[in-house]
Amino acid sequence: MGAHEEYGRRRFDVADAVPLLLDPQGVVTGWTSEARRLLAYPAAEAVGRKLADLLTAEDAQRVPDLVERCRRDGGWTGLLTARHRDGQPVRVAARITSAEEAHGASRWLVLLSELADAPGWNMSRTVLERMVADSPVGIAIVDTDLRFVWSNAALEQFGGGPPARRLGLRFADVQPGLDAQAVEAQMRHVLETGEAVVGYEHVGHVVSAPLRETAHMLSFTRLEDDRGRPMGVYYTVVDMTERHRARQRLALLDRANENIGRSLDLTRTAQELADVTVPGLADLVTVDLLETVLRGAEVTPGPLADTDPVALRRAGHRSTEEGAPQAVVGIGEVATYPAGSPPVRCLTTGRTWHAERLDPLDRVWVTDAPGGRRSTFSELGLHSVMVVPIRARGTTLGITTLFRRHGREPFDEEDLRLAEDLVSRAAVCVDNARRYTRERDAALVLQRSLLPHRLPEQDAVEVAACYRPADELTGLGGDWYDLIPLSGARVALVVGEVPGHGIDAAAAMGQLRTAVRTLAVQDLPPEEVLAHLDDLVARSAREEGAEPGTVGSAGTQWLGSGCVYIVYDPVDGGCAMAAAGHPVPAVVHPDGSVTFVDLPQGPPLGVGGPPFEAVELSLDEGSTLALHTDGLLARSETWAVDAGRERLRGALEGAGPLEAHCRNVVDALVPARPYDDVALLMARTKRLGTEQVAAWDLDPDPALVADARRRATRQLARWGLEELAFTTELVVSELVTNAIRHAGGPIRLRLIRERALVCEVFDSGATAPHLRHPRTTDEGGRGLLLVSQLTQRWGTRFVPDGKIIWAEQSLTELAEVPVAALLE
Repeated sequence: MGAHEEYGRRRFDVADAVPLLLDPQGVVTGWTSEARRLLAYPAAEAVGRKLADLLTAEDAQRVPDLVERCRRDGGWTGLLTARHRDGQPVRVAARITSAEEAHGASRWLVLLSELADAPGWNMSRTVLERMVADSPVGIAIVDTDLRFVWSNAALEQFGGGPPARRLGLRFADVQPGLDAQAVEAQMRHVLETGEAVVGYEHVGHVVSAPLRETAHMLSFTRLEDDRGRPMGVYYTVVDMTERHRARQRLALLDRANENIGRSLDLTRTAQELADVTVPGLADLVTVDLLETVLRGAEVTPGPLADTDPVALRRAGHRSTEEGAPQAVVGIGEVATYPAGSPPVRCLTTGRTWHAERLDPLDRVWVTDAPGGRRSTFSELGLHSVMVVPIRARGTTLGITTLFRRHGREPFDEEDLRLAEDLVSRAAVCVDNARRYTRERDAALVLQRSLLPHRLPEQDAVEVAACYRPADELTGLGGDWYDLIPLSGARVALVVGEVPGHGIDAAAAMGQLRTAVRTLAVQDLPPEEVLAHLDDLVARSAREEGAEPGTVGSAGTQWLGSGCVYIVYDPVDGGCAMAAAGHPVPAVVHPDGSVTFVDLPQGPPLGVGGPPFEAVELSLDEGSTLALHTDGLLARSETWAVDAGRERLRGALEGAGPLEAHCRNVVDALVPARPYDDVALLMARTKRLGTEQVAAWDLDPDPALVADARRRATRQLARWGLEELAFTTELVVSELVTNAIRHAGGPIRLRLIRERALVCEVFDSGATAPHLRHPRTTDEGGRGLLLVSQLTQRWGTRFVPDGKIIWAEQSLTELAEVPVAALLE
């Protein structure tokens, strides 16, 4: 049945209808003045024409069918489009019925009603009542006291009973679970203002579904009498719970995309998953990860093998009731699950498990609980659970367990799909964090292997160092620092930097640091150390194809590196230093004042330029040298160096423990994410006391060698080092004899008692001795061989007016080597 015929079944109001008559063939036989007013045809033009001629072409094609249906059914009611005399269409409602005459002939009576100014068919009360009563939309009317006076049957689906039970009651009486105050506030607003409220959303729990959160859309319209006075409120209710839940799920996924994986920290990512899920999806969430995942190690692809028991590490936890007793396993603690428990099944199968209703007497699965007692799910108020494995790239990383408490509906299939979607998204972030942890740990191992594990113990300076890389992800940079013990109780202090950041710069830094240490043990002056280093960098650049004089070329990462090299002597406080393309050191004097060394700046390593120059100065005991890279001076790429130096001066002023002072300086000058790598090495100078050094000037006479041995032996007795007397006599005898035999001029013998016993012999010769390995038949040549075997180390260093041959004996290992065995 079409729409036109449906209208025909309803009451047709003929009060304003235009009548006309048709013969059995559909020809107009009777025309009225109302018909002329409607269509503008005079009777002379209308009578004798077929009805089809008075309709539009589209409806004219329907006339034969309408005639046939009228003959069969006795009439027809519907909508037609007539054609005005000026050609304009006129939309009309039509009713055709049989008009029988006395002599038995039949005609058709046509009633036309114009629809131009009407909203549609004029409905009777019966039709209207049937429409609202049969509507699937909940409809109700309340009076001015907001009491129900009418409602349809569809409203019963939302709770509150049948229509008869609602009469005379308020909204709060029939829906106590909803926020009746808010709904009635909308009704009062409509009554007072006459403004309709459309699309008001209300969320709550109805009586018919106390555990399920429902959402409804309400619209309110004021009813008025003939004088415009308010009679009540007419409102409709549409259930939009599924749409509301879909919006909630999408909003939850949006929050997950925004909040999960904001960092590459494993524990933080797991906690973000728990935070996002509560309370939107669950009341209690725990996230447990495998130990190997937290270490960043590789996990075996596929589901895990069944083990008894399975120990996981709690990485995330969230509850709507913080501090509740169910938090039996803290973050970072071990959660052990017995074999056969649902969490273990999820780990071994890689599939989700859930239970809409938990056995209230069943105990929680975690076996480790405070006091050795495990509560039941009923005691904890938990009644529904989902266990979702955390899987990414075919690997199981852990599990996420979600619970709901009593008073909330159980998890359903939609919740299960949502949980799986959330956990799968988080799993990718967890796996990314795991991979990052692995790569960063490997990078940090490299960095720690390239930088000093700890600065060596010595008595020349008290040292503290701080390093902060610009590469936050890897923790790698090209800056380095070092402290190198030298002969004669001296130390070398080094700070340098390689251009760039990351693993390439770190590797280049390690090579350059090794080269500096190799050159340092040759006891060269600072300017010569830098000159040799410059040659090494330039030669490497040429061998690898870098353009001469360019910085940052692809040929080598070393090119353009900077370095400052300082040698400090605690015997007299002398300090020599040179720099290659590097900021000058600062000196914090014992009175707290800060100055910067006037040090000639040499070119960066490998780029060519004038020779390096060194400066020498004497430092008072308690002075502090501050060696740093340029990252400490510049807060940004546009920060002026002079301004940075003044800020450094202010940060260095002050006192306190050196380690804390070093760290405070970096914290004060360097942001959490620096623009450049930063290294700071602070060294507070010490002096060796006069009782730790003994020196004698000797004449170049072989007869005085015995006197030198006696002086050394007496000094060792004063120091309480008699156990080293035999070895020391041999060393003094050999070194002084060589100086008398092979060099002319004055000779000086010096003993230094520090962490080692140092024996030094100065002469004015320019040739360095070398170690020989004599044959058994040779008469001599065994002196330096004995020295090298009996001492910890020995060597030669050149000074402006000659050279010093030195040998060290450890004071921590006083056991003497059998000399007879060496002489055999």
